[in-house]
Parts: sequence; C-alpha cells; structure tokens
Amino acid sequence: MTARAGNKASTARAPVKAKAIKTQKISGKAAEAHETANGPSAGFPIVGIGASAGGLAAFEAFFSGMPADTDPGMAFVLVQHLAPDHESILTDLIRRYTRMEVSQVEDGMVVHPNCVYIIPPDRDMAFLNGTLQLLEPSAPRGQRLPINFFFHSLAQDQHERAIYIVLSGTGSDGTLGVR
Repeated sequence: MTARAGNKASTARAPVKAKAIKTQKISGKAAEAHETANGPSAGFPIVGIGASAGGLAAFEAFFSGMPADTDPGMAFVLVQHLAPDHESILTDLIRRYTRMEVSQVEDGMVVHPNCVYIIPPDRDMAFLNGTLQLLEPSAPRGQRLPINFFFHSLAQDQHERAIYIVLSGTGSDGTLGVR
C-alpha cells in the first residue's frame, strides 16, 4: 500500500500501538488567521482511504496494524466503490479490527481525531470547511470516480493535513485525486 501526504509518496508500515493522544493544534491569532483565510480547519491530519468493493482484506490489514490512539491524532475517511442498492456492512467489519470509533457518514458530520468515517452507498462525499458533506452522485454508476472526488475536495479544504491512501482497485479512481 502506498501513502501520500502532500507531494511525497512512501510505503506505509503499520505503526506500533500507542497509548497517548498528542494533537498539535494551531491556537491564538495563527488559528484565527488560518480560519479566516481558509475556512475552519480540522487542525489534525485527515487520511482519505480509497478501495474498490474488493478492498475488505486491505482494510482489515490496515486497521489491524493501526493503533487506536494516533500521535498526532488523525481521522480516517473510507471511500469504497459499492453498488447503489448494496447495504454496506463495512462499518461493522472495520469495528472488528480497531478500537477507534467507527461511523457511517451522515451529511454535515464533523470529523474528530482517532475516529473512522465510512461513506454510505450511492453517495459522493466532499470535505468542506472541516465537515463531511454527502451529495447525490454526479455521474452515472459506471462513470463515477468517488475516490478522486473525495481526495480532490479533501486537498482543497485541508491542504497539507490531507493524506491519501489507495489500497486496491482497478482503473484510475483515486490516482487523479492525489495529484
């Protein structure tokens, strides 16, 4: 699996389990200036993870090695290709492999560090002003690129705090969004 933060690519390795959360936050006038210029910021890294419908094993491997308390705290947002009429059980499956809080995204949800968020079926998702926004799909099923769409919005909103991981899949979904 390849992780990409900003313009640097590296091979991701499962870190050793950590016990404490140390979150760096921008405070005072620097935070006010940043929010005025860029809108509200999450203040911690947001990790967008994309996978095809067959990516369950990759999600399992990733979260089995991920500590419940990341340092600094990170939020994880999972975008997976699903059939529109398919009821996702991904939330329940991911809960088996992590002690982090795992939630299916609801429109307008604010992200928190050391939590996992999962896109619901038949939705596009954007990251805007520090929140997850659900949208009706903008393209027909065979032409949708939900991972690219999310990665692009995450980069626009979070800049250097945006991290991208493409775990598995076919085609180019996810590859354009990390550019």
